[in-house]
Amino acid sequence: MRHRDFRWFVIGAAAGQFGAQVTLIVLPLVAVFVLHASAFQVSLLTAVETSAFLLIALPAGVWVDRVRRLPVLIRADVARATAMGSVPLAAASGLLTMAQLYAVALVTGIATVFFDIAHQSCLPRLLRPDQLVAGNGMLEAVRSSAQVAGPGLGGGLVQLMGAPMAFVADALGYLVSALCLRRIRTAEPPPEAASGIRLHARVTEALMFILRNPVLRAIALTSAVANLFATMLLSVQTVFLVRVLQLKPGALGLVLSTSALGGLAGALVAGAIARAVGQARVMWLVTLATGPFALLWPLAGRGAAAAWFALGSGAVSFGAVVYNVAQVSFRQSMCPDHLLGRMNASMRFMVWGTMPLGGLAGGFAASAAGVRAAVWVCAVGFLLAPIPLLCSPLRRLRDLPVAQRGDGPPVISGQHPEGC
Repeated sequence: MRHRDFRWFVIGAAAGQFGAQVTLIVLPLVAVFVLHASAFQVSLLTAVETSAFLLIALPAGVWVDRVRRLPVLIRADVARATAMGSVPLAAASGLLTMAQLYAVALVTGIATVFFDIAHQSCLPRLLRPDQLVAGNGMLEAVRSSAQVAGPGLGGGLVQLMGAPMAFVADALGYLVSALCLRRIRTAEPPPEAASGIRLHARVTEALMFILRNPVLRAIALTSAVANLFATMLLSVQTVFLVRVLQLKPGALGLVLSTSALGGLAGALVAGAIARAVGQARVMWLVTLATGPFALLWPLAGRGAAAAWFALGSGAVSFGAVVYNVAQVSFRQSMCPDHLLGRMNASMRFMVWGTMPLGGLAGGFAASAAGVRAAVWVCAVGFLLAPIPLLCSPLRRLRDLPVAQRGDGPPVISGQHPEGC
């Protein structure tokens, strides 16, 4: 039963990720080609979509811990499908504006906050703790596969059908995800009863759970820095590829799809690499080894030289996926269930809360110094991400602390100190 339900969970994730990856390319292309938006207006779309993690992630985590998580996933998918479906309708009637795109980005971002918190909190109920690394590896493979296929298909749809109509594929992806999630039959335990503890106290409990753990604290800082500069790149990459490198929508999709091959490769080998070098060591080692490839982003040029952008993104994506499989599996296995939603929400707040700031920073940098200069800032800043890991106990460990999900802290055993 559990394996059957996990299969539906993965299929739903594939459909939802497909829609999300098409959105990633189609939303800014609508702004650029249909509404002729400036670089700052395009980057503001990214800032608006990710702002929900900064604004509501913490209370959303408290709420998710008080309800059954599967219905949250389904309702979030339906909300995202509805928002995406409004774009072709508005375009067909000649009413599409940047204001509507910002509204769609905001609604999608809010729904994604609840979906992501509940999604990470559902997996430990479908799999045993010793299956989490493999399960997260499979989900990362699904996400990376969508990153390979989605942008290429999205660019092709924009070129063949026009940017607004490509949103139909986004909406369908989210609806299929909702239908797959409804097939899951694993019984969820009754949600935690509301207590007299105030909201700020419950939020503080989850934040302190992260901040008092040196491993979680280092993971949060590294992820926050990486997301800041990765989102800064995301906010300007469409303008960079279209207006600086002069790529057509189909070629742009091909570049982004090729970039995602690195993430797919990372998902396929993440478990093997972690076993070979250690789950602790792999996190700082892979980020340190792949981070310098970010410098290839601003070195890309027109024509065949656009391949440098794809190569840099592919290497960075490989490292990010291997890192994510290791750190997410650790978080899920060592956190008590009653705190899982709030812990995931607090982590999302800390590591994704930098994303709207990155979106705004990308827009300001592109407006002030030019798009290529903004990409240089993204690349150089990305090199800072491994520093918190290197300054943490992880640098002296081969494997992470043995995780025991319960009410107490993780038990430290089986560690292999390395270095000073």
